[in-house]
Amino acid sequence: MPESESNRTEAPRRVASIDATRALVMLAMIFVNDLAGVPKAIVPWWLRHFKGDGNGMTFVDLVFPGFLFIVGMSIPLALGGRRDRGEPAWKTAFHVVGRTLSLLLIGILMVNETPDTARMGWSGDLWCVLMYSAAILAFWIPTASKEVPGMEPTRKPLANRLAKLSRFAGFAMLAFLAFVFVGGDGHRIIALSPFSIHTEWYGILGLIAWAYLVGASVWMAFGNNRTALLGSAVLLMCLYPAERLGAFEGFWLGHYIGIGSTLGSLPAITVLGILLGSILVTPDTTEHPRRIRFTLLFMAACAADALLAYRLYGINKNSGTPSWCLWACVTTAAVWLVFYITCDVRKADRLAALAVMAGANVLLPYLLSEMLPSLLTVLHLAPGYDAFGARGLAWGILRSAACAVSIMAAGVWLTRKGLRLKL
Repeated sequence: MPESESNRTEAPRRVASIDATRALVMLAMIFVNDLAGVPKAIVPWWLRHFKGDGNGMTFVDLVFPGFLFIVGMSIPLALGGRRDRGEPAWKTAFHVVGRTLSLLLIGILMVNETPDTARMGWSGDLWCVLMYSAAILAFWIPTASKEVPGMEPTRKPLANRLAKLSRFAGFAMLAFLAFVFVGGDGHRIIALSPFSIHTEWYGILGLIAWAYLVGASVWMAFGNNRTALLGSAVLLMCLYPAERLGAFEGFWLGHYIGIGSTLGSLPAITVLGILLGSILVTPDTTEHPRRIRFTLLFMAACAADALLAYRLYGINKNSGTPSWCLWACVTTAAVWLVFYITCDVRKADRLAALAVMAGANVLLPYLLSEMLPSLLTVLHLAPGYDAFGARGLAWGILRSAACAVSIMAAGVWLTRKGLRLKL
């Protein structure tokens, strides 16, 4: 997940409102993912994803695009910091590609879900626990305490040696697990004859990877030029109707990835996030009133466009319709604006410090939350956990809320202890 701005002489500067929004989105993501495990009969429609082929949305459908938007808001800070330090463009591009491939790697391993215990010869749930643990090991980096306020100091030489060993062990374990995986239908993630990688789709992290790659590429091409960013977002969103009209029929890339949604609508959300995030780094918007006014106009424009686009393709998360994308931008920008006024304008120091701690390392709680169901099964606690959530709606909400808060708190505690992940 993109990190914040840094310069030549100072430690990286965290923007509390971005971290707070990122943390809230991740908290909501863990909550709704856990609530999906509660029996559907007791969960009302507005606490679930809107039906796949329907025309509408719930707040649950706005969580994932909210993360895409905040990824975009972070790009001018993260990649802009690299540029300000004088980093060559090729090195920044290498960083972007490396981050994209890392997210795709984890996403592909996740999307194949739990392997078949009988076919593999050992516990599929244990495989999942090992996979998420290996991913955490593979992307752990030693982080100085000044980079994230509240972190405990680390012994740098020892930490560097441990990190290298951790990465080697993590990637070796991920490779082993990918080769031994056998699905319920007999498929393997990596088949040697003929060589192939089984994806089906790229998973949530994979979709974030493609959106980040396109968004970062747009920023590297145009920087903080808002006219160019707006034009790029519109062009990307036009890929959706173009695909619906058959413009890419027979095109080879369409066999591997959805052009209209995965390379169009979703990256458009990220580019619009870049557009709003540019106000945090450009000299013409250094004053708080200017930033607030720009954000309100941005929200109004996106809402107007969403209403105009609604009659064309409706609102549907699974399809990635333009109206759904634009409403996601409106709601996420509104949440960010509230945090901006609270943390960055009015200087609510305690909230800002908590936001930085919770939002600076969200990949860790996300991986922990995805590991939880398999871990509970391995520990023979899954039946009790499932039964608690099945007692009724209030109990299901209580379970999922406690799960989300506990995992985010664990992520903050582990971050303070120096367990920070970086792709």
